[in-house]
Amino acid sequence: MRARIYRPAKTAMQSGRGNARNWIVEYEPQAAQKQDPVTGWTSSSDTGQQVRMGFETKDEAIAFCKRKGIDFQVRVPRERTVKPKSYAENFRSDRVIG
Repeated sequence: MRARIYRPAKTAMQSGRGNARNWIVEYEPQAAQKQDPVTGWTSSSDTGQQVRMGFETKDEAIAFCKRKGIDFQVRVPRERTVKPKSYAENFRSDRVIG
């Protein structure tokens, strides 16, 4: 069994970063999903896809996987860059418009 360790990005419906701070451990799919021809629902015989665990830090998630003997892959998130701006910059005389 193989797991992914990552920190989710904030959704478009969030203004803050509240739910995007924890690290998630999720198992990679072992079986393909099938679509039911009558209802159109998708199903799978792999119940590991339903497991999703949250941890405060990346180190806690890695320690959990090592303790349980699970292969894992860590996906490092891209950190956002904040460019400090002020309202007064809109009225600078040397501002380039374009």
